[in-house]
Amino acid sequence: MRIAAGVDVGSTQTKAVVMSDNGGVKVLARALVDTGANVQRAAERAFDACCQKAGVQSGDVGFVVGTGYGRYKIAFGNTQMTEITCHAKGASFLCPGTRTVIDMGGQDSKAISVGATGEVLDFVMNDKCAAGTGRFLANSAEVMGISLDEVGPLSLRARHPVKIATVCTVFVESDILSYLAQGKTGEDILGGVHIAIAKRTLSLARRLNIEPEITMTGGVARNVGMVRALEEVLGRKMLVSPDAQFVGAVGAALFALEKLDQSFESGIWREGHAVPGGH
Repeated sequence: MRIAAGVDVGSTQTKAVVMSDNGGVKVLARALVDTGANVQRAAERAFDACCQKAGVQSGDVGFVVGTGYGRYKIAFGNTQMTEITCHAKGASFLCPGTRTVIDMGGQDSKAISVGATGEVLDFVMNDKCAAGTGRFLANSAEVMGISLDEVGPLSLRARHPVKIATVCTVFVESDILSYLAQGKTGEDILGGVHIAIAKRTLSLARRLNIEPEITMTGGVARNVGMVRALEEVLGRKMLVSPDAQFVGAVGAALFALEKLDQSFESGIWREGHAVPGGH
């Protein structure tokens, strides 16, 4: 049995996945930790926790692929790949038939056009500001004095969503406070926040040729209100895997398994591990 891992170091959270190809490719375990200030330590903690959950020793893992903004800080990784490539691969594996990926993370958002075998055909991303990201939602929750987990469910109860004039995290506070002063309900304000983000995301995705099936990935995919708002502005149902937050790590682990296959086929496999450089 060959075992591989993917570690996705994001700006706010770090995810690790351990996979095997014993009796078919499958996820053995997953782990998530807050990234914090020490990116390298976050990667180590996520990987160690994942190995423990999988019931394997770190030495049993034949290949590790790092991804995410902190991928070059993964000291124990064998190689690195971009999150764009890994999200396309992971989404195609978890939601077969995926042709468009909308990834919403803590600090950026992306739209990816995906081929039949999970390859990237094209992509666009918003990484210059936090508009349309988890950070925007977190700021909105903070202004309203509620937890981030509450914003999605509350937005679903909106009856008359307000119009948010900006999706800038710097100015959204004034919009929200103004609506609160007018007596607008928290539900209607949050409904407006989600619609504003969804429209911003649609304008980003329209720079690609949006094709079904559309899969949503990233931590914001756990927000039921955001999924609903995106479906309304896109006019299509979204595919959301239970592992949506781990899609990048899953894709990285799949590439790691492929690296092991290549090592095995080229004869540089020894005692269950890929031998760097074939030595």
